[in-house]
Amino acid sequence: MTGTSSIRDVAMKGAGYYSRSTAGAKDVIDNATPMVLDAANSLPIPDDGRPITVADIGCADGGTSIEMIGKVLSVLRRRAPGHPIQMVYTDLPRNDFSQLFQNVHGLTELESPLLDMTDVYCFASGTSFHKSIFPPASLHLGFSATASHYISEKPCEIPDHVHMVGASGPVRAAYEAQGARDWEAMLLQRARELVAGGHLTLFNFGIDEQGRYLGHTGGVSMFDTFNELWRELADEGTITPGEYRNTNFAQCYRTVDQFCAPLTDEQNPVYRAGLRLKHVETRVVRCPYEREFAGHGDAGRFAVDYIPTLRSWSEHTFVAGLSSARPAAEKQAIVDRFYDSYEDRVRQSPEGHAMDYVHIYLVCEKR
Repeated sequence: MTGTSSIRDVAMKGAGYYSRSTAGAKDVIDNATPMVLDAANSLPIPDDGRPITVADIGCADGGTSIEMIGKVLSVLRRRAPGHPIQMVYTDLPRNDFSQLFQNVHGLTELESPLLDMTDVYCFASGTSFHKSIFPPASLHLGFSATASHYISEKPCEIPDHVHMVGASGPVRAAYEAQGARDWEAMLLQRARELVAGGHLTLFNFGIDEQGRYLGHTGGVSMFDTFNELWRELADEGTITPGEYRNTNFAQCYRTVDQFCAPLTDEQNPVYRAGLRLKHVETRVVRCPYEREFAGHGDAGRFAVDYIPTLRSWSEHTFVAGLSSARPAAEKQAIVDRFYDSYEDRVRQSPEGHAMDYVHIYLVCEKR
């Protein structure tokens, strides 16, 4: 199967697993909250009483962003005490929106700051950010973290790796071209939807100026480890060579220049649509589980704590790579064994394992 795999069936692990297992993703958002608050303080307030619309685009279960969203909405409530505020959570159709609303409405262990806010209305949209989500000129502040590396489809198989960071030549070029098309299209959609003076705050996985990316910051490379362990299952006959080749993340990690190009090239449709780059920077946020391991030194505990954060966003890709002819229970058993082998590897030799978060942070304004 090549070229036709779509992102529309992708989903993070549900039932609260994602937020419980991704402390690092919350760290990224918490550390960058001042950028979002600055954007909130710069927004134009409608003079006709129309609602102010805020969006968390690619929200998963909303747990990692809920504290930041509470601060943003508090700023807007102070700035516009008489305006209704629409808080819209968007993600793919298979997202666990039930868990999202349980988190938002304080029905889980998470503390929801939205409960005490007046005239705030929460909605959800099960629509890909590659498509139109909002009516023209209706969105005031769009936020997205750790999401836009997902491309709309896999352009081809990666025959010798599971991720485009391990590809080269025409295969790498095909993923980068798909990534460029999807990034430009996503920005064009948001430019159409933003009000004049509206802002986008986008914090997404990428490749920084030193060539670092998620799980590849000088120690054991996470994606290479994924590939090695998955290939071992193929070599021993647990999965077929075709299943190995078909297991590819529908993702593209972009460089800073690739992120900025549509926003700075005066001939690009995004620039011509009025979207401008206000700020860009790269940051590495240390893996919280590796940081804790440095303190407690228990390799077994580290392995048990670490693997769920990898599994929360990657499991779907490995399940999807397996033949549709396999029963669901058989697929799950194979994938369970795969993650168990990763856990064993970390337990036996923990040094160097870490999923450090490498993000490119962009703030954009609609002129």
